[in-house]
Amino acid sequence: MSFPNIWHHRKVADTSAKACELCFKPSTSVLFNPENKDFFYVCLAHIKDRGFCSPIIDQEAIAAKKKKEMEEELEKVKKEYEEKQRKKQEKNSKKSEEEKDKAKDDEGNDSKKPEKKDDLKPNSKDKADDNTSPKPEEEPRVFALQRTFYQQRLDRKRQAEMAKRNRERLSNPSYFPSVPKDLP
Repeated sequence: MSFPNIWHHRKVADTSAKACELCFKPSTSVLFNPENKDFFYVCLAHIKDRGFCSPIIDQEAIAAKKKKEMEEELEKVKKEYEEKQRKKQEKNSKKSEEEKDKAKDDEGNDSKKPEKKDDLKPNSKDKADDNTSPKPEEEPRVFALQRTFYQQRLDRKRQAEMAKRNRERLSNPSYFPSVPKDLP
């Protein structure tokens, strides 16, 4: 009859909000047992309270997430470096072309100066990449209730099963003793 002390957090629609199990305020957060044996509505404030429940943290998932973030950051830095190198190469090639043009102008005794392009304008893509905000940390979704609250859930579940069993017994006519048929 006992079930594990593992509770998953889910949100329900605002129209399905019911009273919090502890403070009786309307709540859209539900903690349920993965084996679908029990569920109850609870406020977010109670979920964040360490005296009520504590998050179960999956260390492997966190490590994988950090590794993925590091790889993404590494790719971003590589792209930025390649872009800078490409711009530097273009700038060097333009300078060498301008020097060649000057040499030709000096030979031809022309007093015309080549027009310079303004390559120092920042790209709008670079600004967009810099302005991206980091993703907000997602809240834990798996919790373990503290001992007293978990025991209350178990007691409540046992009482409900006992009440159901008693209702079934009372509805069964063979549960009651029969009237004696013989004369005394």
